[in-house]
Amino acid sequence: MPLYEHVFLARQDVTAQQVEELTTRFKGVIEANGGSVGKTEYWGVKSLTYRISKNRKAHFTLMNIDAPPAAVQELERQQRIDEDVLRVLTLRVEEHEEGPSAMLQKRDRDDRGERGERGERGFGGRDGGRDGGREDRPRRPRPTEETHAEEEV
Repeated sequence: MPLYEHVFLARQDVTAQQVEELTTRFKGVIEANGGSVGKTEYWGVKSLTYRISKNRKAHFTLMNIDAPPAAVQELERQQRIDEDVLRVLTLRVEEHEEGPSAMLQKRDRDDRGERGERGERGFGGRDGGRDGGREDRPRRPRPTEETHAEEEV
């Protein structure tokens, strides 16, 4: 049977528990039509690039599917009917990725902290880059009001 990666976006108004219920319902549609769902990943609420049906954010969910094309068509038909599903994308793939998807790996990187494991290295000098890397140059004195008054005369 062909392999698919299927991502659907649910409205931001629904809760994460309701998204989980949607996922189990869609799993049931695939299994009822002779397929199986390998892994599911809930990616969380993310901002959309542009508004879809007046929504600026959506719940993202990935499903790895091993099913005949008729099962995937039925799944997409059910999702078009459901008012909580905003958008659907199904891709046929040669093989499913092992381990977490790129979206979950990105989230793990974001959790590391501001500079990660590299320590205090910055782009600039001792003050973390605020001086633009010019710690060897002397600072120019800032103009004061007296200097401006002299220039105007």
